[in-house]
Amino acid sequence: MIKRHVTAVLLACASLGCVPAAQAGLFDDDEARKQIADLRKQVGDDKLATEAKLAKLDEAIKSLGVIQLLQQIEMLNAEIAKLRGQIEVLNFQNEQLQKRQRDFYVDLDTRIRSLEGGKPGSAPAAEAAPTSAVAAVNTRPVAPPNPAAENKAYDAAQNLFKKGDFTRAVEAFSSFLQTYPGSTLAANAQYWIGISHFNLKDYKNAQAAQESLIKLYPESNKLPDALLAIGSIQIEQSDLGSARNTLEDIIAKYPGTEAAAKARTRLQSLRR
Repeated sequence: MIKRHVTAVLLACASLGCVPAAQAGLFDDDEARKQIADLRKQVGDDKLATEAKLAKLDEAIKSLGVIQLLQQIEMLNAEIAKLRGQIEVLNFQNEQLQKRQRDFYVDLDTRIRSLEGGKPGSAPAAEAAPTSAVAAVNTRPVAPPNPAAENKAYDAAQNLFKKGDFTRAVEAFSSFLQTYPGSTLAANAQYWIGISHFNLKDYKNAQAAQESLIKLYPESNKLPDALLAIGSIQIEQSDLGSARNTLEDIIAKYPGTEAAAKARTRLQSLRR
């Protein structure tokens, strides 16, 4: 009896399509799995492509930052050179003012002494006054042959340096030294020749110029700056041992100067 019922049920299912439905369900699961796998693969590919694009963008951003930083460094170097030129001009003007004051006081003192040596009321004394005045003029310090031309030549060279025309600045300062070898500005001109070569990245001539300054003008107040320039050249050439020795010499020999303060700062950066 039971077998008859089971047989009837199976026949009914067969007539209603139960078996094909079960097979269709199995087919739908396989298709879904395939679609999920394809979707995962597509997501993975998209992720890799996105990461590659982000990496390229990051590299581009880093490259742009380096370029901007280099541009800013160049601008700062130009500004520093300009400020140094202005300081040099101010120092020169101060030296000229002090020289004029000394000449004025020497002339005034000589004239007073001449007047005090005369005898008021006597004609011979009155006639002797011009002679004393001539003596006073002769005792004044001997001025350069043409101080106006000397100052003009130096200013012209300095202006070329300020404009960043370092090649012509070297030529102008060299011409100045040839024309006015005994000038009080000779050491300064020699120093700026070296700095101009440094800005042109001609480190060999830059160092030679500063070494010439040290040899030819041992009493100049430019010596600490010349040594500092040599230290900078040695750093640029990665000769760090020599640079340390040069900076330490500046600190030892010229402890109270601005060059010594800069040498300490650079020495600290080398030790890091």
